[in-house]
Amino acid sequence: MLFLPAAALCCLCSALVAMAAQLIQDDLTLTMRVDGDVSFSCRGTDKCYNGYPYVWWYEKKDTETFTRILLLKLSDCSIASTYNHPQQNDFSAVNNQNGCELKIQTVKLLHSATYCCSCVSVAHRNWVYIFGSGTKLFVTGEQVVKPVVSVYPAASRAHLEGKSSLLCVASAMFPPLVQFSWNRRKENEEEWLPAEGEQLELRESGRTAAILLVDQDSFYTYKYRCSVQHEGGTVEAQTEQEVPALPDPAPPQVASGPSQYQVRLLCVLYTMLIVKSLVYCCGLSLLMIL
Repeated sequence: MLFLPAAALCCLCSALVAMAAQLIQDDLTLTMRVDGDVSFSCRGTDKCYNGYPYVWWYEKKDTETFTRILLLKLSDCSIASTYNHPQQNDFSAVNNQNGCELKIQTVKLLHSATYCCSCVSVAHRNWVYIFGSGTKLFVTGEQVVKPVVSVYPAASRAHLEGKSSLLCVASAMFPPLVQFSWNRRKENEEEWLPAEGEQLELRESGRTAAILLVDQDSFYTYKYRCSVQHEGGTVEAQTEQEVPALPDPAPPQVASGPSQYQVRLLCVLYTMLIVKSLVYCCGLSLLMIL
């Protein structure tokens, strides 16, 4: 089924009203042990409206709705308001180069959730809320394990429409959340550049897959490479996939005329039919006269 990472849920509302603006949270996931401490970054607050210089922090558990935790002043990251969160005393604010961070001094199992920041911005003279991408906190004793990444050509009928599809699979990782990115280069060049195309992510137990739909080039063959961003680090697929250039269109078929032999044969047949008709008419006329 369609996979929407839990850490990306925080930007769902903002995507409807402010697609171009988004706060930046550096970590997709964080894995902590009980009694440790953790901070969540929130950069890009220069996009926030200076007439309302505040940033909110939200908590989103898997089976619950968004819950406000704190409202912080952007000037000094001091707490401007609290919202009676059940664990209100567990949270505090930190002011550093990554903006107004949310901090949990002593991590507990019940802190496992996605945390995202938000502020007010202005788009087309209207106030809109912009959100961060979210950071999901896993509170567990398990070790972080990097994913195994593989890339394949995906079976699809898209080739018939001048498109090609690629499949990238990340498996055997913990935490299970990853972000996919694609790069490509021309067949005879060394420089890799970001690849563009429509992407669909799918998730099942133990693995996550991304299907990239790309347009085939009219002139060049490209090689594509998939990489996965994970809490354990960025992992690149060991193999590359080739997307060939579009084949030259087939030349139009010119209808050929009849051969000289066929023309002669038709003339003879036509002549015989005329003679037969004349003989039939003459015979019929002779019978009528007699």
